[in-house]
Amino acid sequence: MRHILLCSDLDRTLIPNGTQPESPQARPLLHSLTTRPELTLAYVSGRHLALLLAAIRDYDLPVPDYAIGDVGTTIYEIHNNEWRPWQAWTNEIAPDWAGKTHDELAQLFVDLEVLSLQEPEKQNTFKLSYYAPPDIDHASLLKEMQRRLLNSNVGASLIWSIDEEKHSGLLDVLPERATKYHAIHFLMTQKGFVEGDTVFAGDSGNDLPVLTSGLQAVLVHNARADVRETALSTLKDKGLTKCLYLAQGGFLGLNGNYAGGVLEGLAHFIPEAKNWLAASNTQALQSKT
Repeated sequence: MRHILLCSDLDRTLIPNGTQPESPQARPLLHSLTTRPELTLAYVSGRHLALLLAAIRDYDLPVPDYAIGDVGTTIYEIHNNEWRPWQAWTNEIAPDWAGKTHDELAQLFVDLEVLSLQEPEKQNTFKLSYYAPPDIDHASLLKEMQRRLLNSNVGASLIWSIDEEKHSGLLDVLPERATKYHAIHFLMTQKGFVEGDTVFAGDSGNDLPVLTSGLQAVLVHNARADVRETALSTLKDKGLTKCLYLAQGGFLGLNGNYAGGVLEGLAHFIPEAKNWLAASNTQALQSKT
């Protein structure tokens, strides 16, 4: 039996909280998929624990087997609805910040007036998060921040993305090995999942480290155009364009947005999943007649 790992972002990927419409049968099909013994489900999100739980409740999502939260800085193992922080992951990423605290790192950027700290609940020991104007020259900003971090002997990943709903730039300072990609790779290594049986789905800038890593990845149809262009350009330079699938819609009558795009991409990379989903879709249609 294959052991398939489906990793998916939440907001505007599995969760239909963008401006585009959702196919109504998409999330029920996701639920049916997660009953398969071959499948392990992991959510990969910028959300902290309380917001992860709220997403599952408010959008009727299946409870995952693992959850990577806070843009990769936390991992939870879920057993019988008990969410257990994975201490081994904390031990893995802690050395990157060279013993410096969250507040000590924030002092490095206190004079950068374009930055404003996000709310306390969106910060953690290894996640320093800011808001910034969405139209700034963020490449220059990140270059200056990285210069200061290197001068302090801190290994960090700087993740830039856009919150379309709030029209705001989001900037996360993380340990160098604490991106979504590194967290997924750690999960794969520790639990024995292979690349050919692992699929990631996302939509936004903070998903780019995974989308461009060479792992099998899916961009849902409602993804931002600039994210699509950046991902394709980066993978073209690496010769890895076959690793990225762009959901188009049409699979099982789904429109390719949100969960429909996740399922379409999974079926592209994992042929067995196409058969499972087709059977579930047929059963659902028959039950309505």
